Amino acid sequence: MARNSKRRGRPPDSKNKGSLAKLGGSVAKMDVAQLRDYIAGLQDTLTAKVQQQREYLESQLAGLAVFTNNKAGAAVRAVMQVPRTGKRASPKPKYRSKKHKRLKWSGRGLMPVWMREEIKGTKLTKDDFLIK
Repeated sequence: MARNSKRRGRPPDSKNKGSLAKLGGSVAKMDVAQLRDYIAGLQDTLTAKVQQQREYLESQLAGLAVFTNNKAGAAVRAVMQVPRTGKRASPKPKYRSKKHKRLKWSGRGLMPVWMREEIKGTKLTKDDFLIK
């Protein structure tokens, strides 16, 4: 049983016949003056097509130039900014020990040992150590 599926691409009988293949017989029958006129006409057509394509591409390029100038300006401004070379400032402490006032903690990272030990046997919480 054959499947009724659509074939893709060109039909089997079609060939890729260009315009020169069609003109092959008629070009061979032309005399030299007719051939020169025919070639001159082709050159004029080709020149017009090339000019048309050049104008289109130049307009596209001009549009891209505006876009890249805006992007390039932003990139130059970003590069010209002075980069940060120093370290960040250390965070200010948020918590202080009740027993030893010099022990402080910023609240980042693990809870310090001194705070765990002070909280251990009492009803104190982390909020009780906040610096006011």
